[in-house]
Amino acid sequence: MLTLALRTLRTRWTAFAGSFVALGLGVALMTVMGLALAASLDAPTRVPERFAAAPVVVTAHDTVRVPTPIGPRTGRLAHPRPIPERTVAALRALGRVTVDRSFAVHARGGPAGLVGHPWSAARFAPYELTAGRAPHADGEVVAAGDWTAVGRRLQTGHGTVRVVGTVRALGFEHPLFYPDAQAARLAPATTRLVVDADPAAVRRTVGADADVLTGDARRRADPDPDRDAEALTALNALFGTAGGVTAFVSVFVVASTFAFAVVQRRREFGLLRAAGATPGQVRRTVLAEALLVGVLASATGCALGGYGAPLLVARVVDEGLAPAWFGLGPAVWPYHLAFWTGLLVALCGAAASWRAGRTAPTQALREASADSGPLTPARRVCGLALLIAAAVLLGHALLTDPGDLLHRKTYVSRPMLLISALALLSPALLRPLTRLLTALPARLPGAVGMLARANTGASLRRTAAIAAPVLVTVALTGSLLGATATLDAARAAELRDRTVADFVVVPATGPAPAATGEAADGIDAASVERLRRVPGAVVSPTSASAVHVLEDGVALVRSEARAADPRLLAATVRLPVAAGRLSGLDDDSIVVNEEWETHTVGRRVQVWLGDGTHRSLRIAAVLSTGTGGNGVWVTPANAVGAPVDRVDVKVAAGADATAVGAALHAAVDGTGGARVLTRAEWLDAGGPRTNRTTRLGLLLVLGIALLYTALSLANTLVMGASERVREFAALRLAGATGAQVLRLAAAEALTVVAAGALLGALTAVLALSGMTGALRLLSAPAAPLALPWPALATATAACAVLAVTTSTATTAVALRRRARA
Repeated sequence: MLTLALRTLRTRWTAFAGSFVALGLGVALMTVMGLALAASLDAPTRVPERFAAAPVVVTAHDTVRVPTPIGPRTGRLAHPRPIPERTVAALRALGRVTVDRSFAVHARGGPAGLVGHPWSAARFAPYELTAGRAPHADGEVVAAGDWTAVGRRLQTGHGTVRVVGTVRALGFEHPLFYPDAQAARLAPATTRLVVDADPAAVRRTVGADADVLTGDARRRADPDPDRDAEALTALNALFGTAGGVTAFVSVFVVASTFAFAVVQRRREFGLLRAAGATPGQVRRTVLAEALLVGVLASATGCALGGYGAPLLVARVVDEGLAPAWFGLGPAVWPYHLAFWTGLLVALCGAAASWRAGRTAPTQALREASADSGPLTPARRVCGLALLIAAAVLLGHALLTDPGDLLHRKTYVSRPMLLISALALLSPALLRPLTRLLTALPARLPGAVGMLARANTGASLRRTAAIAAPVLVTVALTGSLLGATATLDAARAAELRDRTVADFVVVPATGPAPAATGEAADGIDAASVERLRRVPGAVVSPTSASAVHVLEDGVALVRSEARAADPRLLAATVRLPVAAGRLSGLDDDSIVVNEEWETHTVGRRVQVWLGDGTHRSLRIAAVLSTGTGGNGVWVTPANAVGAPVDRVDVKVAAGADATAVGAALHAAVDGTGGARVLTRAEWLDAGGPRTNRTTRLGLLLVLGIALLYTALSLANTLVMGASERVREFAALRLAGATGAQVLRLAAAEALTVVAAGALLGALTAVLALSGMTGALRLLSAPAAPLALPWPALATATAACAVLAVTTSTATTAVALRRRARA
């Protein structure tokens, strides 16, 4: 059987070339994604940066620790409490204490993310003067880098300052150093300090009041110490999603190609059976062919993946999606996973060998091209089972956790069940669909339309094999891009409904992203007070915070929160209240949403506030879940230390909106720390947008699908054309010209692509319908199902051009071959 398989591969290499390329490419992509995924599993061990030269660093607790029956649970605090003054005083008795303070600085013409520090803390990085001198008096600063120079004056939110010195930039922050006394006034809270004393003595003195860091642990005091892990989390999701879709599409395409190849070789198998081959020998021959193709293609794919992975890593670094240090590691498991997966895919694709073994010897005499029973019982059962599974999973999610349908991992993976189900059932769907599509062309003068209708309906296996990759591409395009568009539309509608204010004042660095709840830099108290004094304006400052709650007794769940004066909240924000009243919010209560385990008005919940304070608060109101942007609301007394990051302004009745807007601009002009947006500008700036990593991931997935579609279409059409030489010759003998035969091939290709695109669009609509149903159950604002029509048209057009080009080219070759014969 192995000898026969080798000879078959050598003789029919064109039939196996497409399977080899598709499988090899799939293994290569899985290898690339696997290597990149392995590199994203662990962040590198970083040495301290901000406090590299500090002996002992004492920081305020930045995590909350809650005991549970299965061990303590921890969560990161939104704004840690300062180190107690008694502790600072006790530390001064041990040795020299240097207080480090950090505060946002907005300088016109300066880099984004400027942060102020006291000059005495500069030596711990260490920063060393490259020009000028140290700051001594108020209004003097030292800058890092070459964005400014000694002697220049800077307009900042804290007033005009003069640069008296510069230091070399170290890359991890953009610092601006102030005299210690001025820094203390700008940031009076003590959350971090350096002690020149014995670490053991420092720990005994501090006790449970703060954290003591030495050695590599000083890294925890650096700016954004978790940025490496957070960057890797996004990359992990990107490569994991792309790798999963690669595996799915490769299995889909290779299995479809092998199954079609078996059907095309019925006469060959019939001859083998007539020559005395047993069904088992025929099956072993097909499996041996698949094994040989699988081994060669998988080995080639692994080699190509090893060369391609560094290129992908370099690209994501150049695009800013990964840190500069990101690179491949020594992992070898991706090669093993990709190779054995490729081999398994090849063998699974050859599962049609069972059908090959059942080929009767009389098939050697077969002349008709019409398919008999294209939808086998096994295919029907599998297709219906997947369809039922998709419906059951969707129904279960809608009944138990509709919010899960809005998560990326769900709307990426769920459509695959529907795609597989419709692809398996496609022979039963394609006949009526192609007849519908060709109803009008078949009535036109000439025989091309009539023959296209007859051929696509008679050769259903070939039709299904061509339509399947088109279905995959269009369905993925519609469901993935449609899911993000539908979610963005719902979130935008939610933001419009929630925003009542006529003006919104935000930090100069930009508004807090409304869809994520992340906090921007704060607006200083002086600016807020000037805004309050604007006549004819109802001013409502709010702050970003967070609360933790223990659910099920073991899970510490963090919820984004906002703090506001309840007397002003209703005038500037319209919240979707499902129960209770916003006016009931006070310092002893909280507003939660329906996602909380306890969400009954009047009941008390145990929460840990943004600074770690444990409180028992009464539920004053419950908000509908919506798209996930309806978080928790508390009073400013329960968000101590949270800076104001947004000021909603409503024009009072009878006041002139233009005059109020001008007064608001005048209140913040010259500070450099805030800017005034109209309602329309705020909705545009703060509206939901798909981030770059997600967008790149979706494009990568769709690119993979389109590439596989090209390979599958080309391979299937080449295989089909090679078997239709006698059919084309009969058409020529019946009087058809070569141009008519080519037009027939093009018409058949267009018909099948159109049918596959319609099934793909139907799959996308079904997938997105589940999401819109979830949005209704979550009481989100009504938003229409958003199908990405331009992307769908582009994908369908690309498939059509590829199918027509390949079909006409292979048909022309077949006609020339017959003419020479």
